[in-house]
Amino acid sequence: MPSVVNDSCVLCKSCVEVCPVGAFHDAGSQVVVDPNTCIDCGVCISECPQGAIQSSDEADAKWVEFNATKAAECPAA
Repeated sequence: MPSVVNDSCVLCKSCVEVCPVGAFHDAGSQVVVDPNTCIDCGVCISECPQGAIQSSDEADAKWVEFNATKAAECPAA
C-alpha cells in the first residue's frame, strides 16, 4: 500500500529528499504522495519528524483520497 500524508505535514520536505522514486508532489501547504508512483518502501514514514506519513492501509480514507487527488493536480516536489 502506498504512503499517505495527513494534515500534520509542515513542509519540512525531509521525506521528499529520501524518496527513491519521486512520489511526492507540492500541494502548497503540504506535500502529498502519488499512489501510482509510490513503491511502499517506507523510507518516508520513518524520516518524517511530524509523524505525518503512514501506510494507506492505516490512514483515514479521506487522506488516501486527498493524496491521490492532489498528486494528480500538483507539480512534483
